[in-house]
Amino acid sequence: MLGINVTNKTSLMRYLALPQPEDKIQCMYIWIDGTGENLRAKTRTVDALPKTAKELPIWNFDGSSTGQAVGENSDVMIHPVAMFKDPFRGGKNQLVLCETYAYDGKVHPTNKRHTCVEAMEKAKDFKPWFGIEQEYTMLDTDTHPFGWPKNGFPGPQGPYYTGVGANKVYGRDVVEAHYRACLYSGVKIAGTNAEVMPAQWEFQVGPCEGIEMGDHLWIGRFLLHRVAEDFGIVITYDPKPMPGDWNGAGAHCNYSTLEMRQPGGMKAMVAAIEKLGKRHATHIRAYDPKGGADNKRRLTGLHETSSIENFSYGVAHRGSSIRIPRQCSDDGCGYIEDRRPSSNCDPYSVTEMLVRTTCLNETD
Repeated sequence: MLGINVTNKTSLMRYLALPQPEDKIQCMYIWIDGTGENLRAKTRTVDALPKTAKELPIWNFDGSSTGQAVGENSDVMIHPVAMFKDPFRGGKNQLVLCETYAYDGKVHPTNKRHTCVEAMEKAKDFKPWFGIEQEYTMLDTDTHPFGWPKNGFPGPQGPYYTGVGANKVYGRDVVEAHYRACLYSGVKIAGTNAEVMPAQWEFQVGPCEGIEMGDHLWIGRFLLHRVAEDFGIVITYDPKPMPGDWNGAGAHCNYSTLEMRQPGGMKAMVAAIEKLGKRHATHIRAYDPKGGADNKRRLTGLHETSSIENFSYGVAHRGSSIRIPRQCSDDGCGYIEDRRPSSNCDPYSVTEMLVRTTCLNETD
């Protein structure tokens, strides 16, 4: 039986098929709210498609309703920083990623992108590349994992990872729709797969250089929420959505500099890892929105994770903090995989920390 909140998508398509005036473009402004992990959005009409996002008008929103201001001084400003094609409205319509600022022009405390841009500019000669493996879990609107028995549990983990078949994977329609939406929008989606826990999936974004990593992952997340909305499914990036003997969800970050990618780059890879080991606690605090509290539920040393307390690395070792892929070890160059970031991390914070520690040699 359909819930009362389910609408008829066929009726919607009749209206979306109506001709749109050439001089009217819908721009959906998107920003990160006070939680540091949820997204908000609203739309305005502009008369022409700009060449860059920064040509769009600065706008504002009610920060008292997003955990970013008080009611007595509620306006938070949103500054457009990146544009992507809108796969839901089509045509010239755009998705517009924004940074948040206070009314007086000061960077808002929830704006992690601003300092990330500064770090990437300082480290640009290193040509830092990133790829993030975004794990997530699908839920029914009652927040029960999608496809799981309502009064029990599915069979133990084993057949679900990269699985095929109705008894092994749940929600593939959402995955395929999201993949195509990302390609259309210009998000650098690299792939996708079913994950270890049933109803858990992953999509990969990258390689991206510098600030582009955070921009593309946040829009990829927005698109996933928005696509799943059309299917009546809820997406959670909780790093441990189901307690017990079930895998958690991470956002493993693949990282390299130009030196690492060149022949003989293994030396630079190991040097970077040793720097990361000296700032393990600092990175852990930056790798989830709650300063490590969310990751503590996930990084237990079980279920293909390292312990949150200890730093480790190894070749092809999925129980380590940093994994050196086997192929990179054989080639003597390539990239490293930081397996510590939680699925609900802010990619701006993660990539900024990697660059500040390994390229800019910042210490605690």
